[in-house]
Amino acid sequence: MDVFEAVAEPNRRVLLDTLAAGDRTAGELVAALPDLTQPSVSRHLRILREVGLVEVRPDAQRRIYALRADGLVAIDSWIEQYRQFWTGHLDALERHLDKTKESS
Repeated sequence: MDVFEAVAEPNRRVLLDTLAAGDRTAGELVAALPDLTQPSVSRHLRILREVGLVEVRPDAQRRIYALRADGLVAIDSWIEQYRQFWTGHLDALERHLDKTKESS
């Protein structure tokens, strides 16, 4: 499995979003997905670790998960080729909003 397949799964994206706010214990991550069992969340975390998106460290009896920003490089590199289209559209939107504001 690669990074793109890993982030294609909605529950894994929830885990990544949760970790983007800061490191979390395994229990906190299970709580972030109340419709899933602990073993299911553990499987998702294992996949995210295997593709390099998260890392885990022991803290006494707990396991602390953290986002690995460098794991997102592949996605960022792929998206880079499309940023030129966003920039143009965002610039056009800004000009439109400015004109709308001026005519109000």
